[in-house]
Amino acid sequence: MPNRLFQEIINQMRDAVDRTIGVVDESGIVITCSELGMIGETRRGILTAGVFNGTPQTCVDNATYTVFNVLVRPEYAVFVDGTDELSHRYSQLIAIALDKIKQNNDEKFDRANFVKNVILDNILPGDIYIKSRELQFNNDAARVVFLIRVTQETEVSVFDVIQNFFPDKNKDFVININESDIALVKEVRPNVDRNDLEKLARSINDTLLAEFYFNALIGIGTCVTGVKELAYSFKEAQVALEIGKVFDTERTIVSYENLGIARLIYQLPTTFCDMFLKEVFKKGSIDSLDQETLFTIQKFFENNLNVSETSRKLFIHRNTLVYRLEKIKKLTGLDLREFDDATVFKVALMVNKYLTSSPVKY
Repeated sequence: MPNRLFQEIINQMRDAVDRTIGVVDESGIVITCSELGMIGETRRGILTAGVFNGTPQTCVDNATYTVFNVLVRPEYAVFVDGTDELSHRYSQLIAIALDKIKQNNDEKFDRANFVKNVILDNILPGDIYIKSRELQFNNDAARVVFLIRVTQETEVSVFDVIQNFFPDKNKDFVININESDIALVKEVRPNVDRNDLEKLARSINDTLLAEFYFNALIGIGTCVTGVKELAYSFKEAQVALEIGKVFDTERTIVSYENLGIARLIYQLPTTFCDMFLKEVFKKGSIDSLDQETLFTIQKFFENNLNVSETSRKLFIHRNTLVYRLEKIKKLTGLDLREFDDATVFKVALMVNKYLTSSPVKY
């Protein structure tokens, strides 16, 4: 990581500094340089002069006079070819800049690892607060976890695209969970509206659609305050995706707070669900209903049990729909035109979906 990080900065400084500049490690090997061909060479001057003593030194190195300046962290040293005062100043400025950049990068990397360990429960509860103080992690900020599930392979890194979409690395953390899942831990304002979170999720999907021509599946946990609670928000985002896969397969964005009765059904034991279905369908199994009948029921529910509106949407005569509803009543004993019976039937359909899906629980 330091090699790539230092090389990016050295490349930007190349035109501003009119001489060869680079970084060596403790063994004197050039790990980054404005002259790319020198990378991997050994600068003998650093080995003979004892450069790593905390002060800038000028010494003969590979037949040239070179100023070495050690970074605050003693495992790396900046070198600038030349012996004049400008070389000394260059080496000092570059050393300060690189050290500060590396320090910030290490801190971000440590914070990201810390957040990952928290949401995956890989850190003891007592250690969370100790580590958050060490990293000066804002424990009072409100945050929410988005779980972004990529459903197809891509040539470009989805992780990089999402990370570029959220450039503030001090507030937002993009974390690789596995090959298909990416977690976004987003700092938000307290009491953020659920609609705003779903709007942000749609923006992420719009970005992925522009880059990869597909939408990801996004689960949204609840907003939490405190580092420890991030694990709960992450698990809620996982549950949201799993429940969405069972009960609402057409939606790509599922919020845990918007799951309704599906969340309750998901938590029920399967034995209890089996018993409920047998009690509801005493006259016959739910499997006795054909696809046309189930489609009719779905449209009837979508149109709020309105017979006229449902028949219009289905392009059938009102009496035809009434006949179908009577047939359902004869098969199941439930009259879907009655609110209580319709509620029981709706729940039974969801329970049946739950049982046939074999969902993964977290």
